[in-house]
Amino acid sequence: QVQLVESGGGLVQAGGSLRLSCAASGRTFSSYAMGWFRQAPGKEREFVAAISWSGGSTIYRDSVKGRFTISRDNALNMVYLQMNSLKPDDTAVYYCAASQVSWGFPRIAGDDKYEYWGQGTQVTVSS
Repeated sequence: QVQLVESGGGLVQAGGSLRLSCAASGRTFSSYAMGWFRQAPGKEREFVAAISWSGGSTIYRDSVKGRFTISRDNALNMVYLQMNSLKPDDTAVYYCAASQVSWGFPRIAGDDKYEYWGQGTQVTVSS
């Protein structure tokens, strides 16, 4: 069992930065790949980024490549999403999630591959 709690969301102007954190409970955290997803009003939830259990591999959706960085600290049971050069289109509720499926794209980008989810944190980017 893994419980996830996100934090770090807020209101920021376009071009600004935010760092989202996801605190995980459970002794087996390091065995899970971790992902960040987001859902904007009226839209379906979409994949943002994922990181392998070791932190050695990462995957990003095209629209955030070069702007967002996912990282993890298995000693602290934490996952992070550093978001730079934010755009109004990045406005959404951001969720972290945990998956035990085998690493690989596009498999790891599917939200149905994640067993555990946090409650989400709101990110609003003003123009």
